[in-house]
Amino acid sequence: MKQDILSLDNKKVGTIELNESIFGLEVRADILQRVVRWQLAKLQTGNHKTKGRSEVALTGAKPFKQKGGGRARQGSRKGTQFRTGGVVFGPVVRDHSHDLTKKFRTLGLKTALSSKAKEGNLVIIDSVKLDAPKTKDLKAKLEACALNNCLFIDGKEVDTNFALATRNIMSVDVLPSVGANVYDILRREKLVLTKEAVACLEERFNG
Repeated sequence: MKQDILSLDNKKVGTIELNESIFGLEVRADILQRVVRWQLAKLQTGNHKTKGRSEVALTGAKPFKQKGGGRARQGSRKGTQFRTGGVVFGPVVRDHSHDLTKKFRTLGLKTALSSKAKEGNLVIIDSVKLDAPKTKDLKAKLEACALNNCLFIDGKEVDTNFALATRNIMSVDVLPSVGANVYDILRREKLVLTKEAVACLEERFNG
């Protein structure tokens, strides 16, 4: 499949042939959902914790006599029925991550790229190198290209000036090709790939 190559000045500077096995797959929402769920599960720290009755800092002595007080029998103030007692069935520290095969993760990334291509939200750009990190100038160029909500994926390394210029622009993210992932691709309206990024992604999938 052919795609126009644009410059940051929104001018056509050539065309590129995109690999159908990467950018032309059938879009399946179930695959994308599973990969996004896997990514977000890995981000959860799982450090939420409440204290059980064996952990609260209270005396273990019996609070009052078993009989004769007219109250229900109690063995300790640590019980879950007391205000300062332990919590029953509370959250514990755990790992939320789960396994997903490398083959399936690769398929998910290809599907995400294909979804942007089929929606018409894939933009191929010649280069994102800037002479100076000027946010105002870059923002004007992005608005002219209708790139107000987008993810830029560059080659092996992101141009330092471009990364600095986009840092204060809301809804614009920048990643190197090695950092390309399903969640970041789907959370932005448009996906912008440099020519070098396309080459790196094809090498990554065919390697």
